[in-house]
Amino acid sequence: MPSTRPLNDSEENAVSDVNPFRLDGAAIVVTGASSGIGAQIARTLGEQGARVLLVGRDEQRLQASAAAVRATGAEAEPLALDLCDEAAPELVLAAARDRFGALTGLVHAAGVFDPTPFGDTTDAILDRQWEVNVRAPFRLTRAAVPHLPRGASVTFISSIAGHVGFPNSSAYCATKGAVELLVRSLAVELAPAGVRVNAVAPGNVRTSINAHLLADPEYHAQMLAATPAGRIGEVEDIAPAVAFLASPAAGYVHGASLLVDGGWAAL
Repeated sequence: MPSTRPLNDSEENAVSDVNPFRLDGAAIVVTGASSGIGAQIARTLGEQGARVLLVGRDEQRLQASAAAVRATGAEAEPLALDLCDEAAPELVLAAARDRFGALTGLVHAAGVFDPTPFGDTTDAILDRQWEVNVRAPFRLTRAAVPHLPRGASVTFISSIAGHVGFPNSSAYCATKGAVELLVRSLAVELAPAGVRVNAVAPGNVRTSINAHLLADPEYHAQMLAATPAGRIGEVEDIAPAVAFLASPAAGYVHGASLLVDGGWAAL
């Protein structure tokens, strides 16, 4: 475990003479980085100066995502694997050490969503969403914590579905509700060690996961009606929130779930 010595006032204010939103020198793992929200997060972290280890299952798309990060001028290393494999956490940590020498942050953006009526939700559907959305990030965080320095950040991509209920999404909502309380529990436990744990909870965001749903005019209209901002979110709306939580600017933010939902939860 990292040292549990609390930061003193001078350490808390150590970044006051530099841009606290920059991530220069940071080495951050981003899971689910081959596409969608995860890929955009990796690019945005690179734009802010972070070195990024991109983790995902699709090697071809992962290579393309890594190239996009390098185009920002940042270092990027792709790692293709299945985070549900038992050996995955140690492989991720070994890759981070080999490429960057250390690890200063994690972003858990990998996830699956399988909308299914409750009565039709089989054990296989439930188990798969629990495995990817909860167990895999739990295990990776558990493996990483002993190696994280003071000031490190762990950010989980949760969902509006962790705050409100949705029909035909009982398994998904259950996993995101679990993530929300995992974040709060870890935040309390790890704060004395100087490790911050937070979540970003997107609303309806246009990705390959929900493209088929948004293609339905009726569904699309329902989503717009439920969103005060009057539009569907884009991955570019989510990534800056993650970059903020990873940065020194969020040094006093512990256990937060930052809703980036176009106002949905405010209704």
